[in-house]
Amino acid sequence: MITEAAAIALQQELRHQVIATDMLPADIRIIAGTDVEYDKDTDLICGSIVLLDYHTREVLEVSSHTMQVTFPYIPGLFSFREMPPLLAAYGQLRREPDLIICDGQGLAHQRRFGLACHFGVTIDKPVIGCGKTRLCGAYDEPPAARGSVAPLYEGGEHIGNALRTQTGINPVFVSCGHKVSLPTATDIVLAMATQYRLPETTRLADHYARIALLEYKSAQNTPPSSI
Repeated sequence: MITEAAAIALQQELRHQVIATDMLPADIRIIAGTDVEYDKDTDLICGSIVLLDYHTREVLEVSSHTMQVTFPYIPGLFSFREMPPLLAAYGQLRREPDLIICDGQGLAHQRRFGLACHFGVTIDKPVIGCGKTRLCGAYDEPPAARGSVAPLYEGGEHIGNALRTQTGINPVFVSCGHKVSLPTATDIVLAMATQYRLPETTRLADHYARIALLEYKSAQNTPPSSI
């Protein structure tokens, strides 16, 4: 297992490979969402990736992988816990997405290398970070209306946006992961948050991760059949 010091050093090294400008296909057809579910009773972790039609939001494919956690809980190093099941799930996909929204931070991270950056650099795909909570930085509350945006700053650097996806609901935190600019990332997250606070990509990935984890645990507890 990689040590904490080695993990931080790897973040510092790989952060320079992050591309914060748009390198998207002219016609985005498939968008993916990722989420990781932790089992509260065991050390099991499940990563799920859902592929949606970018225009219709139809679910095209789901891939999940459940395994034991291989890295301890250390703030700022969540990607080292969540990458293994996500990479395994990604490797099982029959189709490749044009763009991915991660349930986690990208550049809005204390070392500017959150899960969305780590995942994007590793698979060399455009990835957006969309976190439920703020990890670092400061912002002013955006206006209450859907689509309102407030910049997230740390040390004078614009590291992300607080985005109000639904009127009167708490904002989500959008940042660049890889090969997507912050304005584009913000627009896409808003477009994907059609009815709820979270984009459909994240909401559905969360749903399938929960199901996959429950099914895995059920299968593990099923006694072998007698002949």
